[in-house]
Amino acid sequence: MSSTDSTEAPIYAGLVEEHGDVPAEVRRVAEEVLREADRAIDFGTVRTAAAAR
Repeated sequence: MSSTDSTEAPIYAGLVEEHGDVPAEVRRVAEEVLREADRAIDFGTVRTAAAAR
C-alpha cells in the first residue's frame, strides 16, 4: 500500500496494520491453488478425445 492510499483510506490502513493485507494473501493463496490444480489435473486427454469425434 502506498502512502497516498493510507492517507485516503485510514481505516483500511489501520486494518492492514493490525491483521495484514488479507485480500493480497487470499489472492496469493488462490493463485498457488490454481497452479497446483493445473499440475495435478491434465485435461489434455479430454480435449484430444473431444477433437477426435
